[in-house]
Amino acid sequence: MGKQLTDPFGRKIEYLRLSVTDRCDLRCSYCLPKVHSDYEEPQNWLSFDEIERLSRIFVKLGVKRIRLTGGEPLLRKNLPGLAARLSSIPAIEDLSLSTNATQLEQQAANLKAAGIDRINISLDALDAKLIEKMTGRDAFVQISAGIEAARNAGFEMIKINMVVLPGINDGEIGKMVRFCMNRGLILRLIEVMPMGDTARSQGFFDLQGIRQDLMRTYGLIPALLPGGGPARYLQSPDGSFSMGFITPISQHFCETCNRVRLSVDGTLYLCLGQEDKLELRPLLRSGGSDEDLEAALLDAIARKPERHEFRESPRKILRFMSATGG
Repeated sequence: MGKQLTDPFGRKIEYLRLSVTDRCDLRCSYCLPKVHSDYEEPQNWLSFDEIERLSRIFVKLGVKRIRLTGGEPLLRKNLPGLAARLSSIPAIEDLSLSTNATQLEQQAANLKAAGIDRINISLDALDAKLIEKMTGRDAFVQISAGIEAARNAGFEMIKINMVVLPGINDGEIGKMVRFCMNRGLILRLIEVMPMGDTARSQGFFDLQGIRQDLMRTYGLIPALLPGGGPARYLQSPDGSFSMGFITPISQHFCETCNRVRLSVDGTLYLCLGQEDKLELRPLLRSGGSDEDLEAALLDAIARKPERHEFRESPRKILRFMSATGG
């Protein structure tokens, strides 16, 4: 076996979250300011050729899972074409997608045919007015249609991501559980990450109490689900319903971190809660060899920090989630 991406704490980096755009057609209150135009210029976006080249190098160094993210990835033209190129890389065991689903009704079948295995959909409420308040757009009908299109396309696992904000959508949790339970969807409740003033202004909702309440109400028991991410899962005793909890603040998961994020401009972020990064675009566009890129990645992973400091230093990170890669 050749060189592998292993950090100083013995964690193998097997999961790449790959952003194909920093643009989004929604303005979720915990992600982007209502007025935001500081996007990366298209000439600085990695091309599909550059993305495929880097992906092959990551895979050679031990990455097994790739998730396409944004911004909203379905805003990038011909995303199924990129998915098909990545799914053809033999050592990739899992190719997945995160989306807000506004564009999914038109693209679900093509994405499935291109080799996307699993899909995560952001949906923070079932009340259309509340969705409009949280996203800045009356998008509930489009999102619902996207969810149904994904179900009809035959994705084997559809996860619904709900970021819980105190006093805003925490009253929707029970409805969301029943909605997902009735449709064979996996609900994941997420604590907001304090990235930028926009996210920090939303407040923090500790999910541990809700987790205990749901375990009692539905008899849920601990479970393991495919995915390679940070969620801790529960399921009903008969296995018919599963839900996950992503708790970066109340119960962080840094000790098992196996992932890095590549932004649309070729910046590799080693940790969501730290500023450690590697600029890969200059090396790509100055004629760097695959060996040069491998060496740069190995050197970067050797600097991967042990954990974030969201609780200790909540104002440390100034960048937005959409610019980092979801």
